[in-house]
Amino acid sequence: MSQGKVKGRFAWVKWIFIVPIAIFLAVQLYFFVQIWWWVDHNPTMTAFMREQQEAMQEKNPKARVKQMWVDYDAISPNLKRAIIASEDANFADHEGVDWEAMQKAYEYNQQKKGKKKIRGGSTITQQLAKNLFLSGSRSYLRKGQELIITYMLEMLMDKRRIFEIYLNVAEFGRGIYGAEAAARHYYRIPAAKLGAEQAARLAVMLPRPKYFDAHRESAYLARRTGVIMQRMNSAELP
Repeated sequence: MSQGKVKGRFAWVKWIFIVPIAIFLAVQLYFFVQIWWWVDHNPTMTAFMREQQEAMQEKNPKARVKQMWVDYDAISPNLKRAIIASEDANFADHEGVDWEAMQKAYEYNQQKKGKKKIRGGSTITQQLAKNLFLSGSRSYLRKGQELIITYMLEMLMDKRRIFEIYLNVAEFGRGIYGAEAAARHYYRIPAAKLGAEQAARLAVMLPRPKYFDAHRESAYLARRTGVIMQRMNSAELP
């Protein structure tokens, strides 16, 4: 085989394997550096916020998402306990992914296949990974990237910082992001003054915030709020 043919084949190998791997590693490095920066700097607009704002601006070019950053201590412990009780009871103990919860969610969804009600198994850290960097689309590739970012967050940040950022960027309604904006939107009070029932209702809204923003008198919302209120005292805060 001539030297020219060998070089030609190596060029194909480079383009098919080496270049995609290099791009993948460069993307991961970008995520890693960005997370490292956010250890002691607050995020402003997340990828999920940008996506939702662009969708809102298709109908109203002047539309803007509402979000006001507040420090961890300026958010009611009621909301912190309610969110952990509702979204991720093992938050203080797992390393970013609750594999048991994911397995249970998968088994539940397999049984309910074809029906609308889907149960999620994502932890608070996984939800934060998605909100910070990824879109709302669903695919195995996106889920894989979510897991990588999740472990980066857990590696570089302590639980308190992860939860502080989550509390400030989580979606609570159409264009409503973070605990402070949610408390003012629904109750006209700062997040620091949220009572137990108010906090529990906000926590229950998290999986379907836009729906519950438009259906605030939902029987499920009222019933689930009562359940979360009973669980709040046992929630372990970071």
